[in-house]
Amino acid sequence: MHKPFFIKPLLLLFFLTIPFLAKAQETMTNKDGKQHKATNNWNFISKNYTYSGIVEVQIAKIEKGGIIKLGVDVSNDTLYIGDTVYLVLDDGSFIVCTDKGIREKVGKKTIAYYYLTIAEMNKLKVLALTDVRFRIKGNEEAFGSRSGHFTGTNKKSILETFGTPEEAKTYDTTSEIKSLYN
Repeated sequence: MHKPFFIKPLLLLFFLTIPFLAKAQETMTNKDGKQHKATNNWNFISKNYTYSGIVEVQIAKIEKGGIIKLGVDVSNDTLYIGDTVYLVLDDGSFIVCTDKGIREKVGKKTIAYYYLTIAEMNKLKVLALTDVRFRIKGNEEAFGSRSGHFTGTNKKSILETFGTPEEAKTYDTTSEIKSLYN
């Protein structure tokens, strides 16, 4: 018995649409296990943090504003992201994030969470996030990662951007943050 001629095209169409259907909104799971609607993880480049050179940045929407999650690889368990974090925006202004001591370790990564107000989230919907200034604290070891002040810059790695136009070499933070409110 022969199958109808339209079965193969329908199967092909089905398998081509699966990746689009599977694309779901990102979520952030905070230290307490609560999930929030969030942006993708952005891997900002940090030229002065040579241990890994990457600062993972993610922003989530919560009822009273937002949460920014920062993560870096460290060489020992005593190192952590602490103190005030500064979010630099493309107009030169900045948002000051006060340390509330909300942090965790996941493998070799130290992660810190900072709260954003509704007004700060509204600002991030309009102005691109260009840099994140943060501090790593703790006890350094010889040949390990360092403590001190570091900057993560909104630039994708060369491997991610090879052959792409200049404007695509940074993360579109404003669009992703706006999409949290749709």
